[in-house]
Amino acid sequence: MAIATSLPYTGNDDADRLIATDPLALLIGFALDQQVTVQKAFSGPWELRQRLGHLDAEKIAATDSAELDRVFRERPALHRFPGSMAGKVQALCAAIARDYGGDAGRIWGEAATGADLQQRLLALPGIGEMKARTIIAVLGKQLGVHPAGMDAVMPAHPTLGDVDTPEALAAYQAGKRAVKAAMRAQGKRV
Repeated sequence: MAIATSLPYTGNDDADRLIATDPLALLIGFALDQQVTVQKAFSGPWELRQRLGHLDAEKIAATDSAELDRVFRERPALHRFPGSMAGKVQALCAAIARDYGGDAGRIWGEAATGADLQQRLLALPGIGEMKARTIIAVLGKQLGVHPAGMDAVMPAHPTLGDVDTPEALAAYQAGKRAVKAAMRAQGKRV
């Protein structure tokens, strides 16, 4: 299996390469992936690197929170909720700095099994069950990460891990909108 050097999530070739090749960028993209489009969320790490001059977990964790908030609010804002997301990204970076010496790639590089990988992801601030499974799908299907037992934690439903072209992203997003509309029609919370 070929390892992706770009993930077609943003429409910006540089941002797409960054999230495929920089583990911290990928995780920041997932942290930002709520209540905004996939394109906006996964462009965030590239834009944050442009604004800060780096994507270094230890430096982001140590940044004055008011300064990081300002960076997130700079126009165009990095997220629909820039203040909240600045805090979430800083907490994520602090955990990576503390638990993995600032190297986000160690999260999956050192995982002994798929279940271990899932637990490592779930231990990160802002990463819940659904995001952890989607990250696992991207890692396994696009980035060549396959610890023993990976199949047991791989989601069976379509995720961003199945997206390998801009057209596949459009189809994935259309399908996700349809599922949410059906859930709303049934009176379920989305």
